[in-house]
Amino acid sequence: MDIHRQRPSKVPETDARPARLEVTPRGLELDWDDGHKSVFPSRFLRLNCACAGCVQELTGRPLLDPAKVPQDIVIMEFMEVGNYGVQPLWSDGHHTGIFSHNRLRAICPCGEHPKIESETA
Repeated sequence: MDIHRQRPSKVPETDARPARLEVTPRGLELDWDDGHKSVFPSRFLRLNCACAGCVQELTGRPLLDPAKVPQDIVIMEFMEVGNYGVQPLWSDGHHTGIFSHNRLRAICPCGEHPKIESETA
C-alpha cells in the first residue's frame, strides 16, 4: 500500500508520545513513552509529507513528485511543534511539513499500528 497516495484525512488517535526524538544517519528515530521504537528513513518521511505544498489540501492529490526527491535526502534538524508534532528541516530546502505524533505513529514503517484511512467521500 502506498500511504503517500492516500488522502491523509483520518489519522488514528494514540495516547503514546515520543519520549526521545533524534536525527541519526538512519533518519528520524523515536522512542515512544509506551516502549515502542520507530525509525523513519529520511526519504520515506519526506515522501510522506502532507503539507499543502506536497498534497493538494481539498482533494488529497499528491503534488510532490517522488522522482524529484533525492535518494540521499537527509533531515538537517527538526523543531518540536507544541506538544503535538515535529517539523523536519530537509536537505532539499523543504521545511513546511509538520508531522503530528498521531501521524508519525500511523505511518510508522514497522507495520504494527493502525494505518491512515483514506477518505471515500
